[in-house]
Amino acid sequence: MDKITQYNQERWEELAQAGVYWSRPLLELNPETARQLVDPYGVMSDVQGKDVLCLASGGGQQSVAFALLGANVTVLDFSANQLDHDRTALAHYHLDARLEQGDMRDLSRFADQSFDMVWHAFSINFIPDPLRVFDEVARVLRPGGLYRLEWNNPFTHGLDERDAEQGGYTLRQPYRDGEVTFSNTKWDFDDAEGKIVEVEGPREFRHTLSTVLNGLIARRLQPLGLWEELSGDPEAEPGTWEHFKLLAPPWLTVWCQLGGGK
Repeated sequence: MDKITQYNQERWEELAQAGVYWSRPLLELNPETARQLVDPYGVMSDVQGKDVLCLASGGGQQSVAFALLGANVTVLDFSANQLDHDRTALAHYHLDARLEQGDMRDLSRFADQSFDMVWHAFSINFIPDPLRVFDEVARVLRPGGLYRLEWNNPFTHGLDERDAEQGGYTLRQPYRDGEVTFSNTKWDFDDAEGKIVEVEGPREFRHTLSTVLNGLIARRLQPLGLWEELSGDPEAEPGTWEHFKLLAPPWLTVWCQLGGGK
């Protein structure tokens, strides 16, 4: 494990222990809400009996959603605490999944063409090079299989609500692949009991739109659609997360299908 990965693993163990939102098991899902969680844009077909890899997607959320939909679920995550949350959620629903601790860039434990779908949570911005992940995804997917990827909007990456100036958010960092710096490196959030906590965040890396899309296409992962998360509150005050999201959508999602050719 390289130093960046080791550092980010430590950060995610602490974030998961502190109860960051993505580490809270979802214990009130049903098949309808489960599908809405993992497929809000209506791309997936029926996953009953399909082999699904939840990549870097621990936390007790997507694993149980796919299991409730009848998929054969495998989760790979580098955080032991995140995988513990999957165990909690799966036990709650009396469901099963294969849970594996590991690096998203190394799927060597899985044979070629092992999965019908790879569902990748927001995590690829915690590694410097996304192309190594795309290589592995293309290898473990079956022909025609789907890959869902969410990543940080590269045009706004490096900004957050704490950077508000005169009702807006000023871009200051070069638009290129590489590590992103923040004015405040701590993540602050309400824990499960509503108490505000601060935890040192992981190191993050910008992946430009051309790097991601061209990297996917070069590996025969043909995009089926690209979506921004359009949210935020028009009445929110500048300097709040809801106002920031209104002006600067933080995340992009792309669904791809593994095709033919070279």
